[in-house]
Amino acid sequence: MEIRSTTERDREVFVRTMHAAFGLFPGETTEDGGGAWWSAFELDRGVLAVAVDGRPVGTAGAYSFELTLPGEVIVPVAGVTAVGVLPSHRRRGVLSAMMRHQLAELRERGEFLSVLLASEALIYRRFGYGPATYTGRLTVPRHRAALAEPRAGGGGGDTGSVEVLRSTECREVLEEVYDRYRRAQPGAISRPHRWWALRAGQPPISPAPRYVAVHRDADGVPDGYASYALSDPDPVTRAITLTVDETIALDDTAFTALARYVLGHDLITEAVFKHVPASHPLRWQLEDLRAGATGLEMDWLWVRLLDVPRALTARGWFADGELVLDVGDSFLGEHGRWLLTVRDGKAECVPTDRDPDLSLDVSDLGSVYLGGTTPSTLVRAGHIRAHHAEAAALADALFRTPRPPQCLHWF
Repeated sequence: MEIRSTTERDREVFVRTMHAAFGLFPGETTEDGGGAWWSAFELDRGVLAVAVDGRPVGTAGAYSFELTLPGEVIVPVAGVTAVGVLPSHRRRGVLSAMMRHQLAELRERGEFLSVLLASEALIYRRFGYGPATYTGRLTVPRHRAALAEPRAGGGGGDTGSVEVLRSTECREVLEEVYDRYRRAQPGAISRPHRWWALRAGQPPISPAPRYVAVHRDADGVPDGYASYALSDPDPVTRAITLTVDETIALDDTAFTALARYVLGHDLITEAVFKHVPASHPLRWQLEDLRAGATGLEMDWLWVRLLDVPRALTARGWFADGELVLDVGDSFLGEHGRWLLTVRDGKAECVPTDRDPDLSLDVSDLGSVYLGGTTPSTLVRAGHIRAHHAEAAALADALFRTPRPPQCLHWF
């Protein structure tokens, strides 16, 4: 078997093999490839597995993204995608060989982080990835959707406005608002202009018809949007569901205005908000706390550190302290012990022979890296070893972030 990098000349065979691995068929596209979720593939970053008889049997790709770290630090990141092996060649080490090849390529490019969305939770931890952000859905029945008056008082309420457009009418607005949002949100990933131009991905980027509620502030500047569609009436109950694909808001005022618009929509039975994390205040804004039903809570963005000291010194920190981390990377056969020293929001990370405070796998370091999982949770789960009684609390204090990470982008 040969594992090789791809070029643009391999596009057809790469796409065909990837679809066969997932049992899918390519959708219709325009002459320039636009309109398909896979049209933004970067074939200079692809990996192809070829059997001894010359047949392609596996694929892996990567996008060139930016990731926002705690402290509003923006760094380049590889977005791993299109990972699949033909059913006829599974359990033969093809996937492991492609992952090893890809990680080596990422390092050669000078990248120190990679991320992915896992189709199955059991696959990627063995390659050093750990779940780092989480998502869920919030479903609210229309007849119980009233928002409560804020009890804190103060403020003059929303002085902006909401405009309803079709997604085809406001792509530039959506692109600009999303870019402003992702630069301040830890865990968020960039959406390159190429994605918008090719209409690659999921709504509101894709050609799927959507209405978009665009919120503008008091000066008329767009600062949020909600992309949504209504279902056909249920043939028996006549129920209609309004599903919000994505809500982007630069502040809580814009989000509340968009939520009020959605929940006040006529002729719907319920509203479903996708990608609402458990910590989001929307449930508390409902007059009836029990009206908002959470569901489909799951992991979303998985993170893999390729250079531990570089990754730890890149992000912002919000407490001072020292921590010795003994980090194992069984997939790459690596091991390191690092002294992490944080002062005034900046970190230094150097090799050390001091006794460790925590021993952990690189996948668990990926889970705590953005602040979405506390080290103490993984200590209690039996995944991270704390070498003394204060170690978990010390690690929690250091990795804590004032704003939980969130990723909305699908790739």
